[in-house]
Amino acid sequence: MINADVCKDREARFNDLGGPMLERHELEAFLAVAEELHFGRAAARLRVSTARVSQTIRKLERQVGVALFDRTSRRVELSRVGRTLYEDLRPAHDQITAALDRAIEAGRGFSGILRVCFTGAAGGRLLVRAGQAFRRDHPECEVQIREAQLGDLMPWLRGGDVDLTLATFPVDEPGVVTGPVLVSEARFLAVPVEHPLARRDAISVEDLATVTVLQLPDTLPRSLLADRTPHSTPAGLPIRAGQSAATFQEILALVGDGQGVFPVGANARRYYPRPDVAYVHLRDAPPLQWGLLWRADGATARVRAFVEAAQNVARPLNQPQGCVDFGSVWET
Repeated sequence: MINADVCKDREARFNDLGGPMLERHELEAFLAVAEELHFGRAAARLRVSTARVSQTIRKLERQVGVALFDRTSRRVELSRVGRTLYEDLRPAHDQITAALDRAIEAGRGFSGILRVCFTGAAGGRLLVRAGQAFRRDHPECEVQIREAQLGDLMPWLRGGDVDLTLATFPVDEPGVVTGPVLVSEARFLAVPVEHPLARRDAISVEDLATVTVLQLPDTLPRSLLADRTPHSTPAGLPIRAGQSAATFQEILALVGDGQGVFPVGANARRYYPRPDVAYVHLRDAPPLQWGLLWRADGATARVRAFVEAAQNVARPLNQPQGCVDFGSVWET
């Protein structure tokens, strides 16, 4: 059985070994009296009663074990120990206050740099417009827009290289916040221009069982991979997995070389026309949705404001049905 008295005794000795703890109100009361050398003025500065300050100082002196102030009816002066304590505490207090101010500025302020990344020309266009809208309201904040390769999206976000990432959904990752859907687009299949599917106006998702689908980098979230490159069709037919590619241009090069096909958004027809690749509408596929991601511990005021700016930019682009032809949307 556990002896409660023994546990309490050990806890007391552990706390003693940790040394006395100085609470914030004790620290502020001591510094105020040390600088004002007057209990009344210190109390006014702290907006508390003089009796409260006196009680706090007496408690602190009992904890330290020596007088921190020499008091007479006419004046208050720091004792030798009090002077040493003040000289030790004041710089530490200033550092803590400055650190807290910087944290508040980072969380609530708009000065500084906001770093956003994208993949693909259409995503870059959207972020540029969102950045322009954001800067109109917050000119004191610099927006840096970077292009990332497919495999960089999550490592950059998790590593703190960027504050926001534009990606396709769904993304179900711990510690990562999925923002609102900004735009939706129809899905197409990139196929070799000489492939039989290239001669059709539209195909079904079930036709994926007849081809080899190229794969995305495995650094992307499993939820996103399952949506973009599923292992089977809705009817349960298996889909052959092809080679993995690190960049979108690499994917299209492999498609053009006849090594597989790849599902894309409608914007690819405008931004990535190629003589060796055809884009065929996947008529029964759900819309491909785009939105911003950010770390849960990085939801600063800057991040929230940029997400709102992106929403305002994207809102006129979407029809009520939530799915549009991105051949014109990205240029609106």
